[in-house]
Amino acid sequence: MTRRSIGIIVNGVTGRMGYRQHLVRSLLAIRESGGVPVADGTTIWPEPILVGRTETKLRDLAARHGLTDWTTDLASALARDDVEIYFDAQVTQQREKAIRQAIEAGKHIYTEKPLAEDTAAALDLARAADAAGVRTGVVQDKLFLPGLRKLKRLVDGGFFGRILSVRGEFGYWVFEGDWQPAQRPSWNYRAEDGGGITSDMFPHWHYVLEELFGRVAAVTCVTATHVPERVDEAGRAYQATADDAAYAVFELDGGIIAQINSSWGVRVYRDELVEFQVDGTEGSAVAGLRTCRVQHRAVTPKPVWNPDLPATEDFRAQWAEVPDNEEFDNGFKAQWEAYLRHVVAGEPFRWDFRAGARGVQLAELGLRSAREGRRVEVPELRR
Repeated sequence: MTRRSIGIIVNGVTGRMGYRQHLVRSLLAIRESGGVPVADGTTIWPEPILVGRTETKLRDLAARHGLTDWTTDLASALARDDVEIYFDAQVTQQREKAIRQAIEAGKHIYTEKPLAEDTAAALDLARAADAAGVRTGVVQDKLFLPGLRKLKRLVDGGFFGRILSVRGEFGYWVFEGDWQPAQRPSWNYRAEDGGGITSDMFPHWHYVLEELFGRVAAVTCVTATHVPERVDEAGRAYQATADDAAYAVFELDGGIIAQINSSWGVRVYRDELVEFQVDGTEGSAVAGLRTCRVQHRAVTPKPVWNPDLPATEDFRAQWAEVPDNEEFDNGFKAQWEAYLRHVVAGEPFRWDFRAGARGVQLAELGLRSAREGRRVEVPELRR
C-alpha cells in the first residue's frame, strides 16, 4: 500500500468552522483513521499547512495538535511545490482575492460557501479555475448528513410518489451579546462586512433543493432585521445592518413548492435546529440533521378538525423512524474525502465552483425579491 501525501493550505483555520469542522473533525480525523483509501490501493495522507492572520493563535493551535507547519504569509505558502490544495474558511469578503491567488499559483481549490459576494464574481472564479485546469469544490456539507442522506434514499426509492411540497424550518436564538455572549461572530450582523442570513443560508438551501427535489425556478422572499442592536466581541454596542431572518417560497421545476424559514431570532421548539417536511401523494417524511421519520399513505390517520375538544391523538407517535442501515461519518469529513479522491484519483465530484455560483445566485435573487417586494425568476447560469 502506497501513502500519497498531499499538502493542503487551510486558510482561516483559527475561525470556528475552519478549526472545528475542517481541521479537527475532517483533516485530522482523516489522519487518525489512517488516511483516505482509493481504488488502486493508494492511501491519501493530508498534510495541513495552517494559515491565518495572528501568529500567536496559529502557534498555539498547531502546538495543541502536534502540528508544526503554519504561517501568516499566504503568498509564501502558495509558492511551495509540496502544496497541491488551497482551502478557504475565511470571511466571505476575503475569499475571492485569496482564491484568485490560488488559481494563479495553479493549486486545486476547495472552499467554504458562499464562493463569492455576488454571482458575477463567483462565475468569474469558475471560469478562471477552468482556464487554469484546477479542480474545484465548494462545501455542501448538509448533503452528507445522516438525516438528509436518509431523505434522499426515500426520494430515490420513490417513497413519496409525486412530491407536492417541502417545508423547512431553520434557526435558533442568537444572544444579543450583552447579558450572554453571542454564539455567532458580530460580522454576521453587519451588511458592510458581508453578513446576513440570506447570504449565509440560501446557498445551503439551493443545493439541498437542487440535489433532492429539482432546480429552483423562482423565489419570493421577505427579510427582516429583528434584533436591530447587538454587542460585539469587545463589549461594544453596534447597529445590526444585515438581515437576521429570511422567509422564502421557492418554486421548483416540476411544480414542487418549497417554503423555508431561516432565523437567528427564533427559539427552538422542534427536534433539531433544522427540519424539512416533505409531503407527497404516497407518503411524507420529516428529516433533520440526523433523524428521518416517515408516514406512508397506507397508515395515514384521518384527523378531524374539532376546536371544541382537546386533541386525543399523539401525532408524533404515528410516524416511523427510518433506520440508519449504514454507518454515517461526519458530513464535512465525508465531503473532504470525496474531494481528495477527486484531486488524486479523478473520481467524480459535482460540487464545484459552478454549483457554488448557483448558490450565490439564489442568495442574490432572494435579496432582490425582498428589496423589490416581488417574485423573481431564477435563470440558468450560462457557462
